[in-house]
Amino acid sequence: MILDEIVTDKKKRLMEQKKSISPQEMRKMAEQTKTRNRDCFYSNLKKPGLSIIGEFKKASPSLGKITSKIDLLERIEDYNASVDAISCLTEEDHFNGNADYLIQIRKMSELPILRKDFMIDEYQFYEAKTIGADAVLLITAILDDVQMHDFYQLARQLELDVLVETHDEREVDRAMKINPRIIGVNNRNLKDFSITLETTKRLRSYVPEEKVFVAESGIMGDDDVRFLRACGVDAFLIGRAFMESENPKMLAGKWKEL
Repeated sequence: MILDEIVTDKKKRLMEQKKSISPQEMRKMAEQTKTRNRDCFYSNLKKPGLSIIGEFKKASPSLGKITSKIDLLERIEDYNASVDAISCLTEEDHFNGNADYLIQIRKMSELPILRKDFMIDEYQFYEAKTIGADAVLLITAILDDVQMHDFYQLARQLELDVLVETHDEREVDRAMKINPRIIGVNNRNLKDFSITLETTKRLRSYVPEEKVFVAESGIMGDDDVRFLRACGVDAFLIGRAFMESENPKMLAGKWKEL
């Protein structure tokens, strides 16, 4: 199963990282890093109207390498003018991500940045704070209930917002135990990478209205946007469509008005 493979590779990566920068040193660095704008990720998604998280990623297991038609600077300039937050993939082995991308984007943008990775170790949360992230992703499918609780609390102690990602009814129920402010539904099944927007529609009623409800994956065209709007989502997380677009700014503007 690809998800198990990703987590296994992440554990190996972390072992190497800790040889370079010890957990104690990383924690000290995080604690010395000032919060840029507390709760900015949550606030930008909670505001009235549809919010969009524009993603930066180089590849994915389901798509392979993504050919971007514009460079990083142009892309972030477009995002700065059109979206409400940025998601940056930092997973190295399967998404060609890197923490350095997030560091670069932080220098280019005042928007809230989500570190999108497979978070399985406290070390990654301290690193997220150190490199300039405003929020982190918790994937319910790879964490047990104790990890979910402890990682959520750690992130909030570090003044990081948290997007809790779910895929089915059981995962939503588990996520609700930690009372998160932001719930995401991934329309891509992380076990076989099939996509259906019906997942968001099916799970909408399981998420209380006061939560920020985010639809992730599979948003490629106008009809997808209209369908998910009708489902009552608060925000979209959009990767491939923006990465393959020559004009993400125009696309985001159009989709906000649909």
